[in-house]
Amino acid sequence: MANKIYAFLGPHTSGKSTMVTQLMSMGIHYIPTVTTRVFDDRYAYKRKIYQTVKGDKYKQEKERFIVDNSYQAHSYGLRKSEVLDAYKNHKVSVTIMHDVAGIKQLQKFINQDLVTIFLMIDDEVFVDRMLRAGCSNDEIRYYVETADETGEFEHWRDVDFVVKNTSTARVALEQILAIMGLVTLVPQADFDNLVK
Repeated sequence: MANKIYAFLGPHTSGKSTMVTQLMSMGIHYIPTVTTRVFDDRYAYKRKIYQTVKGDKYKQEKERFIVDNSYQAHSYGLRKSEVLDAYKNHKVSVTIMHDVAGIKQLQKFINQDLVTIFLMIDDEVFVDRMLRAGCSNDEIRYYVETADETGEFEHWRDVDFVVKNTSTARVALEQILAIMGLVTLVPQADFDNLVK
């Protein structure tokens, strides 16, 4: 089996960071996203998976990026060296993308061994998660308008797999593990014994 890189895409609050954090805790290699965004305390957990750099440092490093795009006035990129390391040295790696343009940049480099997964949420879950994160009505409106303008909720059309993440994180994680081939089918006789 060839080494694979799984890239997650989805709108704000779809669970990209949550899924990547869960997968990392299981020992799955993560290719960090470099960004100019500084995460406030509401999103402190994202500080563990994003590498925040100042804008001038990002510009200096720009030529080293294989993926370089902007999202909501912030720059996001993947370093070519880290993607190559993942591709050469890890059977399974994961990363986060913020738009289809980033996926297309990565596809040019490792097309056949890139698998894209869109984390889908509905409007109700989107708003509920933003409220639980402490977002104001103005912030929610901003994210909704930005998602509409950029077509974030439609990016599912441009990926390999869609996981509906409107229930628990565990349900979505199990679907992702199945897509990644990290589950083992149990022979029917064993299954029958398990459910007795």
